[in-house]
Amino acid sequence: MLAHPLRSRLLSALRMDGPATATKLAEAMATNTGATSYHLRQLAAVGLVVEEPGQGHGRERWWRAAHHSHTWHPDAFASDPDDRAAAGWLSEYQVSVLTEMVAGWAREQFERPAAWRDAAEISDFGLRLTPDRLRALNDELSAVIDRYQEASDSDDAEQVIVFVAGFPRLGTA
Repeated sequence: MLAHPLRSRLLSALRMDGPATATKLAEAMATNTGATSYHLRQLAAVGLVVEEPGQGHGRERWWRAAHHSHTWHPDAFASDPDDRAAAGWLSEYQVSVLTEMVAGWAREQFERPAAWRDAAEISDFGLRLTPDRLRALNDELSAVIDRYQEASDSDDAEQVIVFVAGFPRLGTA
């Protein structure tokens, strides 16, 4: 489902920027409204986006992401080669988008206030864990992020990206 670049971009835009119409999304993504509407309906059919009630007027439909994060488990796709290929593409696409976000921060961090530079962090950790402990770690990190999910009313609050990737290091077994 998400192994289509426009669908992935639409879902990310709704998650990051909040509810929007197909027209607004098409303008932001330099595509046509027909394609955007079609892909939004496809995302809605599998529960990834929902209509935003009480927004718009007439035939105008507002959409929002149904969830606050992109998460999936590869075993759901293990039995079908085409599904595995799509999941692999989507994982690599997500990493490339996140890599560009991190690189953008690295380029522009000194243009931002010192408080943001002090608060931001790019770290990596090398741990020795069993699969069960890795699952527990990822679940616990998700729970912490869920606690911070609510938007802050503070004037100095900004949207931030938190990227969590816990996986076995390749070439060490």
